[in-house]
Formats: sequence, C-alpha cells, structure tokens
Amino acid sequence: MTKQESKSAERDAPSLGGTPRESAAPTVGTRLRNLATQWEILLVYLLLVVFVGNSFLSPYFLNAPNLLDSTFNFMEKAIMTLPMMLVIICGDIDISVASNLALTSVFMGMAATAGAPTPVLVLIGLAAGSVLGWFNGFLITRFAIPSIAVTIGTLSLYRGIASVILGDHAYTNYPTAFAYFGQGYIPGTHVPFELVLFALLAAGTGFLLHRTTFGRRVYAIGNNPTTARFSGVNVNRYRLICFTLNGLAAGIASVLLTARVASTRPNIATGWELDVITTVVLGGVAISGGKGTIWGVILGVFLLGFLQFGMALVNIPGQVMNIATGFILIIAILVPELIRRARNRASLARLAARS
Repeated sequence: MTKQESKSAERDAPSLGGTPRESAAPTVGTRLRNLATQWEILLVYLLLVVFVGNSFLSPYFLNAPNLLDSTFNFMEKAIMTLPMMLVIICGDIDISVASNLALTSVFMGMAATAGAPTPVLVLIGLAAGSVLGWFNGFLITRFAIPSIAVTIGTLSLYRGIASVILGDHAYTNYPTAFAYFGQGYIPGTHVPFELVLFALLAAGTGFLLHRTTFGRRVYAIGNNPTTARFSGVNVNRYRLICFTLNGLAAGIASVLLTARVASTRPNIATGWELDVITTVVLGGVAISGGKGTIWGVILGVFLLGFLQFGMALVNIPGQVMNIATGFILIIAILVPELIRRARNRASLARLAARS
C-alpha cells in the first residue's frame, strides 16, 4: 500500500467510539442513504403511516378539534419525557416518575382539603415534585448507587406513602379555578392549555440541550463520564440537576393530571413510567446514554399519542395497547442498533475495497 493510500485508510477507519468515519467527500447517494436512515426521518414516515391508517379506520380521526382534544390524554406524559430525555442521555434512568406524580398529587389533595387556594396548590405541586426528584439524585450521586436500583426503591416508597395516606379514599375537594390547568383551552381557540405549555417547555428543553454548555456536558457525561470528569465537568452535579428537573416535570404533570380528573387516588398514573421511557427511547434517545435529540422525542410523543388515540377510536382494549407499547419499545431499541451495525459494515466494506 502506498503512503497516500495508507493516509486514506486512516481517514476512513472506524473511530474510537466504534462508529466508522465517513469519507471526506461523501457522494450524493451516500448522503441520501444517511438522510433516509436518520431516526427522526423514520419517525416522520411512521407518523404519516399512523395518520393515513387511522383516517381509514375511523372517520373521526382526521378532525382538528378531535386531534387537539386527544392531546389531553398524553400531554402530562409528554411533559415528563422532556427531562427524562436529559436523565437517559446522562446514562441514568428514573422509573419512579409516576409514583412521584402520585405522591405529589396526594400533597396537593391534603392542602386542598385544608382550604388552600389554586396558586398555593400549584406551588406545592412544583415544590414537592422537585424535592422528590432531588432526593433520587441525592441518593444516586452521594452514595454511588445505580439509578435503576434507587428509583425502583423510590417507585415503591412514593407509591406506598400515597397508599398509606389515602387508603381507599380520595381527595376531591379542589377549587373550581384549579380545573383550568388540566381542562382549559387558550381563550378563543380549541387549543388546550396543556399543549401550549408542552410546546413552551419543549422549546426551553431543546435550547438547553442543543444550544448551551449544559447540554454539551450532558452529552459528554452520557458518552463517557470518566472522561467528562477528567475534563473538569462536575458529573454528579449535572446528574443531580437532571434528576431534580425530572422531579419538577413530574410535579407539573401532577398539577395537570389532578386538575384534569379533579381527584387524587393512590393509583393515579399507575404504569406511566413505562409510557414515558418508551416515548423517550422511541424518540431516538439511546438507552445507554450519550445520544438523542429534542425533535426525536417530540415526534415520539405525537407518534405514540396519536397511535393510542386511533386504537381507542376503534375500541381496541387497553391490554392490547399495553402489548403494542411494549412491542414498540423493543423495536425502538433494536432498530437503531441494526442501522448502526449496517452502517459499520458498509463503511468497513468500502475501506476493504480501497485496500
């Protein structure tokens, strides 16, 4: 091999992270193939399939007011996906978010029963959710315990406390004005307040992740926490912030859901942690950390939400929806890995052909 060919091989060889480098000047065909296999583009295709399929299955699906109203069913989960994305990109996971929501709702119910007004209830929801999320992060970072172990424990702890406080009873004495947060529309429109709130929070999360030093360090931690630590990043501080934000989002979701159903029961939001994590992974966030975009998560939110809305319109049982959710989670984990391996093989084949 000549010296020039050797340099070319080095340039096209696989990187240390395991992903082959593209050639300096990829062809138009290569660019089109890469674009076609981007996860966000595939999600757009799938969303179109969901819209077309559901429009044939039910004449009520492609109706703007119906579609807007359907977002009430998944906006609380959607809000919880935003900081969950940060947690998973960091290489952690939090499976206690639904239990956090339930316990936070219990605290609001206790305050409402004591006569607290709407602003106080909202503040209690945000504060309680944040504290519970911070507690997860504190245990994980202070004692170096894996996040899945800690959040399995707090999943049972938070839900158990809610059950002990309420038993077979429920809190229902909420102020009339409180209902707006979960049932209200933007004045003069059919746009739900929850949908607008999600859009604002998604924009803020996207800016934080993709346009700030904080976001770059979150990716660095997820890719290699040891390298990030030796680069001067306070890894545990960033992880603690991400878990606290995750708790804050659970508090926001608790305010919205409690206001929407106008009651608090110990089984509120049971099983939602699976839906939240499924949506994040479906959005292209690597379960191993270090990869993901806000656009992918947003597409995942609406893909899963409208898919479930379409199934509900044709009276598909909830158990079947759960099976579909689990199947989608497996596919969302498997397909990106298959795409990555296919790209590696193609790049290695091109490298071998040049040798």
